Amino acid sequence: QVELVESGGGAVQAGGSLRLSCAASGRTFGAFAMGWFRQAPGKEREFVAGITWAGYRTATSDSVKGRFTISRGDATNTVFLQMNNLKLEDTAVYYCAAKTGYFSRAEPDYEWWGQGTQVTVSS
Repeated sequence: QVELVESGGGAVQAGGSLRLSCAASGRTFGAFAMGWFRQAPGKEREFVAGITWAGYRTATSDSVKGRFTISRGDATNTVFLQMNNLKLEDTAVYYCAAKTGYFSRAEPDYEWWGQGTQVTVSS
């Protein structure tokens, strides 16, 4: 079993930055690929970024490319999502997810999920 706890969400003005963290506990952390997803009001949950278990490969969605960066620190069992130049449309609940094997952009591929953290961007 893997438990994931997100933190770092909050309210920020457009153009600002936030750094989300996801702390994992339970099974060996390094063996899991990690992903960040988000769900805006009235919309389906969507892929934001993913990272391999070793951290050598990452991917981000086109909507956040160049603004968001995913990274991980295995020493602390934590995955980060650095979000810069935030836009109004980035407002959503952000979820951390974990899966065995390579990371995926598909939500059903992920086996474990955090409870989510709210990010609100205002003008």
